[in-house]
Amino acid sequence: MKIVVLDGYTLNPGDLTWDPLRALGPCTIFDRTPDAEILPRSAGAEILLTNKTPLRADTLRRLPGLRYVGVLATGYNIVDADAAATQGIPVTNVPAYSTASVAQLAFAHLLHIVQNVGGHASGVRRGRWTASADFCYWETPLTELAGKTMGILGFGRIGQTVAILARAFGMRVLAHDPAVPASRGDVEGVSLDELFQRSDVLSLHAPLTDVTRLIVNRERLAMMKHGAILINTSRGQLVDEEALADALRSGALRGAGLDVLSEEPPPETNPLLKEPHCFITPHTAWASFEARQRLLQGVVENIRAFLEGKPQNVVNGVS
Repeated sequence: MKIVVLDGYTLNPGDLTWDPLRALGPCTIFDRTPDAEILPRSAGAEILLTNKTPLRADTLRRLPGLRYVGVLATGYNIVDADAAATQGIPVTNVPAYSTASVAQLAFAHLLHIVQNVGGHASGVRRGRWTASADFCYWETPLTELAGKTMGILGFGRIGQTVAILARAFGMRVLAHDPAVPASRGDVEGVSLDELFQRSDVLSLHAPLTDVTRLIVNRERLAMMKHGAILINTSRGQLVDEEALADALRSGALRGAGLDVLSEEPPPETNPLLKEPHCFITPHTAWASFEARQRLLQGVVENIRAFLEGKPQNVVNGVS
């Protein structure tokens, strides 16, 4: 069965092997696929794999031999899953492969903001400590996390892992997620408004839906404590970026650590790119070596299950 990977580079830039995938059938792997090449490269594929290359209804309709679509990620909105379902094509994803890595980066951003490790290390390298009149110095406030309140918006696997890390730092934990019971163990379930009002740190781990789009808006940012911190490792479209830039510029928020933006790569006009208290990483939370190993393994296992007539991780109800 012919397999085509439309954009495999981010999953495997060369430090993994495609051999387990190649063992399943003839396989053509493209690093990236521009829009004009999507249809020509997909033609003849029975199994089509994509990460961020869109597969819209009009494309799927022109691929009569296609039997399976696999997404090289957890989020699958890049594929018109409903259109695929009408053609009897299952669409699969790989859940939970990056839970530990995403939670780790959420705390990397938080620790960077409250300790300024990179900034101080850079100053030492430039001779700032050598020239200091005292045995130590600090250029930004240093903040202890113990006793502070971590708010978590979205309490799925990643949100729960962030809660474990927060508790290990001695933080109180609040969570808001309509799908989760009000309180769980050491985690207090609260309303959305309470979450914004009471959190010293607010970490976003919600999926992008019609309800969550721009859920962090000007009104809710105004509810937050003066000097609070926002962390987003979920979806950029959860945040009104103009409103966040204004909150950072005014000093209402101490800082923001973002791994995602509303448009990726961002245009130069994104208001957050030049904000000194906004620290942005280029959507790397998912991309640790270990997470990508698990992702590739999950992709292979999904295809193998499909070939054996027992499809798994199907997101559009086609069996």
